[in-house]
Amino acid sequence: FMISYKKIDPDTADYVAIGPAEEVGNGQRKIVEIEGLAIAVFNIGGAYYAIADVCSHDDGPVAEGDLVGDYEIECPRHGARFDVRSGKVLSFPAIVDIPAYPVKIEDGELLVGLPPEI
Repeated sequence: FMISYKKIDPDTADYVAIGPAEEVGNGQRKIVEIEGLAIAVFNIGGAYYAIADVCSHDDGPVAEGDLVGDYEIECPRHGARFDVRSGKVLSFPAIVDIPAYPVKIEDGELLVGLPPEI
C-alpha cells in the first residue's frame, strides 16, 4: 500500500529539541529517535535538514548512506536516492517520497518539527 506523507507545516509543528546545533558540523549528520521515529538531521553548508531514516523502498537505514552532490542521500542498500531538503525520491528502486521535517535553531539547540498531535 502507498503511504503519502503530508508536508509538515513549520508553523503548527511540535518541535522537539535534539541537542546543540554545534554537535552537527558542516557535512555531518545526527540520527535520533523521537517518539519512535528514526530521524536524520543533516548540516549542509550551515543549513539543517531532517528526513526520516527509512528508505521507502525496503525500510533501509537511508541516512547511513553517502551524500551525493549537494543534497542527495543514497541509501546504502540498493542505491535509491532522496533529496534531504524535501524527502523527495530521486531515483529507483524507491518510488515513494520519504518524510522530511522542519528544523530550526533556538538558543543554539536544534529543534525538529513533528506533525502536531491530533
